[in-house]
Amino acid sequence: MSKKILMSTAAAAVLFLTASCATAPANPSEFDQYDRFETFNRAVFKFNYEVDKYVIKPVTRGYRAITTPFVRERVNNALANLLEPMSSINQVLQGEFKQSAVSLGRFAVNSTLGLAGTFDVAGAWGWKKEVSGFDSTLAKWCVPDGPYLVLPLLGPSTPRSAASLIVDAYTEPVYWAAQNDANYKDKIMWGSAAVVYIAVREKTLDLMEDLERNSVDYYATMRTAYLQNRAKKNVCINSDAQDVNYDFDFGIEDEDEVFDAEETAAPVLPQHKQSDIMIDKAEIK
Repeated sequence: MSKKILMSTAAAAVLFLTASCATAPANPSEFDQYDRFETFNRAVFKFNYEVDKYVIKPVTRGYRAITTPFVRERVNNALANLLEPMSSINQVLQGEFKQSAVSLGRFAVNSTLGLAGTFDVAGAWGWKKEVSGFDSTLAKWCVPDGPYLVLPLLGPSTPRSAASLIVDAYTEPVYWAAQNDANYKDKIMWGSAAVVYIAVREKTLDLMEDLERNSVDYYATMRTAYLQNRAKKNVCINSDAQDVNYDFDFGIEDEDEVFDAEETAAPVLPQHKQSDIMIDKAEIK
C-alpha cells in the first residue's frame, strides 16, 4: 500500500508541478514570507536538481529521441484521460455537478471511441476538460495552504498540496486496475509513475532549461512561479474576487498548453509538473 501511495503521489506531483510560463517573475522577494524552511528547501532543491541533471534529463532526452511528436501526443492524451475520474469526484465535492458529469462523460467517450484516451474525441465534441484534484476542493472550502515546501523528488509543494496528492492517488484508474493482480501490482504502479514522470519532463524540457539560463537565483524563480500560480487558484467560497496579474501560468489543468503538463510541477524534480503532478494532478495532452 505504501508503495502505491508513493508511486501515485510521485505521478501526481509531476503533473501538478510542471507547466508553461511566460516571463520571469517581477518580484521574487514578495514570496519570501512563505518560505519558512528555506535552508531545508534549498538543500532538497539542490538534491532534486542533481538527480534531474544526471538521471531524469538523460532518460527524457532518450525518450524524445526515439519517439515522434505524434506518439508523444498520444501518450500525453492517454495520461490526461486517467485524470478525468479524479476531476469528476472532486467537482462533485465542490458542487460543480454539471462539470463533474462532463468529466465523467469525457472519460467514458475517450476511453472507448478515443482508443484508451489517446485521442480527445470528447474535446472535439465541445466537452471542455477541467482538471480538478482534492487540493482544489480544499482550496474552495478555505483550508489553509501552509508554508512552501520542496519535497525530495516531488519538488515544490505545500502541506495541503502534499496531503491532497495522497487522497488523489486513490481515485486513479491505474490504482484500482492494479489491485486485480497482486503479482503485478507494484510493477504496474511504478511503471505508470515512470511513464507519467518522463512524459511530463519531456514537455517541459526546453522550457525549464530556458528558465534556468535566465534566472539569477533558480531556486527563488521556481518558488515564485509556483506560489504565484497557487495564489491565482486558491480562491475559497468566502473570499472576494482576487487580482490575478501573474507572470507565470502553471495551469497544468490546461493540458492543451502543458502537459504543458500541471502541474504539476520540473526540472521537473527540482521544481513539477508538477509542472505538476498533479495527478491538482495535472494535465497531459
